[in-house]
Amino acid sequence: MTLRNAVRALLTTLLVTLTLVGTQTTAGAAPTPTPVPTQVTVLTYDASGSAELTDAVHSGAAVWNESVTSVRLEPAAPGADANITIVADDGWPRALTTSLGNGIVWMGRQAVDDGYDTIRIAAHELGHILGLPDIKPGPCSSLMSGSTGGVDCTNRYPDAAERADVEAAFS
Repeated sequence: MTLRNAVRALLTTLLVTLTLVGTQTTAGAAPTPTPVPTQVTVLTYDASGSAELTDAVHSGAAVWNESVTSVRLEPAAPGADANITIVADDGWPRALTTSLGNGIVWMGRQAVDDGYDTIRIAAHELGHILGLPDIKPGPCSSLMSGSTGGVDCTNRYPDAAERADVEAAFS
């Protein structure tokens, strides 16, 4: 046997051994799947115009960051372009989506003055930017039911269907 053939045989044996070791499992157990990295879409928001509602905006973004894995909402660096602009005004809360993940949110003080939960308002309006429509009338358990959940509704989290819709939109 030549040196070349001996090296080839040794490498083949090593490769087969490594392959078998990598696929061994305990009796009856399925092999552990290799985790597939999830692509996360990072969207930035500029809350510099949200005045006294800035903390609610950050909390509303945190709700989405806790609820979904395919998209993350982060404050934009000062002076940087943001995907989402958030401002406070004296009207009713609303959002204008220019494309999925991009747009303007108005944190309307009218709903705040009426007693609606400010973090629910922020999370709801950000939900529109993430592609979700209003669900009206809707129960308090649905974040996207908005004002039809009633003034006493403080549920700030999207339900399973709303989370699934956002995950699908950004996956």
